[in-house]
Amino acid sequence: MAKAKHQGRVAGIDLGKARVGVALSDELGMLAHPKDTLDGRKRHELLRQLRELAEMEGISRFVVGWPLGMRGEPGIVADRAARFAQQLADATGREVELLDERLTTVQATRELRGTGANRATSERRVDGVAAALILQAWLDRRAGRQDE
Repeated sequence: MAKAKHQGRVAGIDLGKARVGVALSDELGMLAHPKDTLDGRKRHELLRQLRELAEMEGISRFVVGWPLGMRGEPGIVADRAARFAQQLADATGREVELLDERLTTVQATRELRGTGANRATSERRVDGVAAALILQAWLDRRAGRQDE
């Protein structure tokens, strides 16, 4: 099996109006780890923080959650995520990809509650865990393509 070329870390983004979840891949590009949540209310500040993160962590690509409707159709929130993805690409000069994120926040909440986290802790951490789920799905899909 050929080894994948390491081309920098990948960051997952779970975009919310107030909070933005962030996750980073490990050095091998196999596992996603949640990071601290960022404030999503001031777009220019959020983009500045993500540009700095990209430079400090060697991020070559962002994967932004794309909240499609349950039937797979884009709506207002998905359009907002697509606009943000373009702004992120422009601000950072990195590749940005959208990934269907249906139900990741629900799954993240269930996982946190399954660990025994109380409601307050779950609410603080859910966005980062959702970002990690988005990123892990992308990493797993990429690994599956390399095995073929």
